[in-house]
Amino acid sequence: MIKILKNLAPYKWMVAGVFGLIFIQSMSDLFLPTLMSDIIDKGVVPGKLSYIWEVGGWMLLFSAVGALASVTASYFSSKAAIGLGRDIRLKVFEHVERFSLHEFDQVGTASLITRTTNDITQVQQVVIMMLRMVISAPIMLVGGIIMAVSKDAKLSLVIVVTLPVLVASILLILYKAVPLFKTVQNRLDRLNLVLRENLTGIRVIRAFNRESEEKKRLQHANKDLRDVSIRVNRIMAFMMPVMMLVMNLTIVGIIWFGGMRIDNGTMQIGDLMAFTQYAMQIMFALVMSSMMFVMVPRAAVSAARINEVLNIQPAMEDKGTERADAEPGTLEFDQVTFSYPGAEEPALSSISFKAQPGEITAIIGGTGSGKSTLLQLILRFYECLEGTIRLNGVNVDHAKQDEIRSKIGFVPQKAVLFTGTIAENIRYGKPDASDAEIRHAAEIAQAEDFILKMKDGFESRLEQGGSNLSGGQKQRLSIARALIRKPDIYLFDDSFSALDFKTDARLRAALKEETRNATVLIVAQRVSTVMDADRIIVLEKGKIAGMGTHEELLETNEVYREIALSQLTEEEIA
Repeated sequence: MIKILKNLAPYKWMVAGVFGLIFIQSMSDLFLPTLMSDIIDKGVVPGKLSYIWEVGGWMLLFSAVGALASVTASYFSSKAAIGLGRDIRLKVFEHVERFSLHEFDQVGTASLITRTTNDITQVQQVVIMMLRMVISAPIMLVGGIIMAVSKDAKLSLVIVVTLPVLVASILLILYKAVPLFKTVQNRLDRLNLVLRENLTGIRVIRAFNRESEEKKRLQHANKDLRDVSIRVNRIMAFMMPVMMLVMNLTIVGIIWFGGMRIDNGTMQIGDLMAFTQYAMQIMFALVMSSMMFVMVPRAAVSAARINEVLNIQPAMEDKGTERADAEPGTLEFDQVTFSYPGAEEPALSSISFKAQPGEITAIIGGTGSGKSTLLQLILRFYECLEGTIRLNGVNVDHAKQDEIRSKIGFVPQKAVLFTGTIAENIRYGKPDASDAEIRHAAEIAQAEDFILKMKDGFESRLEQGGSNLSGGQKQRLSIARALIRKPDIYLFDDSFSALDFKTDARLRAALKEETRNATVLIVAQRVSTVMDADRIIVLEKGKIAGMGTHEELLETNEVYREIALSQLTEEEIA
């Protein structure tokens, strides 16, 4: 929690102002019962109207000062706490953006969302309360005790007797409730995970008629959160009645024994009323402290979860500043080996090849052979364990990640589009692209026809994830987004799988002319997509099983021939 609170440094003057204003408010509140005592003893009892007006005016002035200080302190504390929440949220987001895919797998997307939203909100709310109470409660407690003793030391024994009872009751309740706060956050994580899976996988759920099972799963997660929340609230529900009971018994005791002292002439009526108010201030200071003790442990759990994310060191860091433009368009793998964390066998082993500008290199192989992994290593989503990857003649480990990625146009296996217009999604590859460039990229990607048929053309809005488009349309927009960048190297990760054969053929013909000065890597499942490639790499179990042209591999490579025979007829192969 302390580590998180260090982020309040930019708001130190605001925090100092809050403390100063709360001090003024607390002193005003402590002085008011004394003024009221004077009004009663020196104004009301003797019947001095002028004294009542004079002291009453001072009471109004102190009340106004206290109210103004309280309102201003609330404004500044809220502003500082909201600013803190914004800064931490931005800090977490920027840190997570540096994660490799390994760190995303380690924490989990659902948990990252919860930590960035709910956990930071918990901390934010506690900071608002702490800024108000961390100075107010001690001042009111100590100041109330001092003022009460100054009014009547013997009557203060009533408070001395009841305070330990109140403190013990609060501590006992907190002892039972605090351990459950972490359980609440974990159950909330679980609920968010189930809900997210249901929303993102709704098509699969409906296709397999699993709505009732998923409903039960959500109900179970919801019930777990409900049960532990009810347990916490049941325990916390005892706090207020216990405190009110102790406070009211204290007031009864004060009035009882105070009445005796007034009857004996050792205490005045005004002092008794002031003493009663000071006793209430002392009790309320304890109540405020107890509320802080309730919220701080829960926020501490959230702070620990936030720090856990911030403490994760990305597996990949920029180790050099070389520019990747020595040999534009070249890509070389030199004995590259890679293994996923915890895997028994490498995903790729001793991969070596070189691709030149103007060439099309295709990668084909069975499921799990390492095709997509190979492309992810080029993009530095993961880091190879052995060997070297050189892009434009530079070791990718010796250049900044953004430098490497700026030279690449990537089309992922699953098309990812963003909420916005079609033009904005294509321009994502080149923010300063002109309308003519956008139209040209769409034309090459065979997307212009369906775009112009839409109501607003290139300004047509896409729903979340491009859900108002077909799979083939989304793939073509992803291809247009990569083309508009005009990079040195194009990476197509099975990016033609949703296209019909006619569109696939037209697209590959257009791409050949558009990418004639760049290096192209195509990962594909269909032999028809890779037949015309200058080089075909056949992967099997993470190793290169063969390399050559379509004709050469048909004659010399059994793995490739099996793939071809499973998709093409003997006449087509011939």
